Amino acid sequence: MSDARLRADALTLSYDRRVVVTDLDVRITDGSFTVIVGPNACGKSTLLRSLARVLKPQSGTVHLDGQAIEAYPSRHVAKQLGMLPQSPVVPGGIVVEELVARGRFAHQRLLRQWSAEDEAAVAEAMRLTEVAELADRFVDELSGGQRQRVWLAMALAQQTPILLLDEPTTFLDLAHQFEVLDLCAELHEQGRTIVAVLHDLNHACRYATELIVMRGGRILAQGPPAEVMTAELVDAVFHMPCRVMNDPETDTPMVVPASRQRRRAGQAIPDRAPA
Repeated sequence: MSDARLRADALTLSYDRRVVVTDLDVRITDGSFTVIVGPNACGKSTLLRSLARVLKPQSGTVHLDGQAIEAYPSRHVAKQLGMLPQSPVVPGGIVVEELVARGRFAHQRLLRQWSAEDEAAVAEAMRLTEVAELADRFVDELSGGQRQRVWLAMALAQQTPILLLDEPTTFLDLAHQFEVLDLCAELHEQGRTIVAVLHDLNHACRYATELIVMRGGRILAQGPPAEVMTAELVDAVFHMPCRVMNDPETDTPMVVPASRQRRRAGQAIPDRAPA
């Protein structure tokens, strides 16, 4: 597999003594919109946290631009990787604009404090995520969906070439889910590398240029959705009989779960793969 700006070699990841990911290799294709999918507790978020240098590997190495990511100063990494964690903790007594502005931390220096460039980056991030009207609101007073968009705005304000998003559609209603994913697709089209953990397989297939399918701390499949997503794979990973057919809107794979009666009967369902 060709080299990549962000890759991991022989990763073993654990929390205390509980091993979650074992001897895993992964390459994030430069310029891709990569989505990681898999059942709960399979290691998706753990892998993302390791790629972001939030979680130190038990063994193995994450590489950024050909060097171990641990070798870089924190500010350098923060200029290359933006991260939206799964359950960020809201600092007490902070308003929306102040939180989004924290995304500019890596761009500050002793002799270069807040600038017009920082101001513009924060304003653009808030515009894109539609939280500008919330600028003076306390973050801990917002709804879950509003908070999620504010955290995304903070990640966007970093203006990094690589963006790592752990379940970015959490707490969002259906319309806002598509708005956030459309925004990610637009950022990808502008040249950013996006890596996201998603639970919805149809969202993943619609937006991703590349899927990473995980189960039990290992990668079972990786590649374009049209090549990877099959009924056999979904059944093997999620134990859910289904059909895979073409999405009539996007011509991408669409997963349709079997009826309750078929699932109870354990009947095999023929796969109708995308043309």
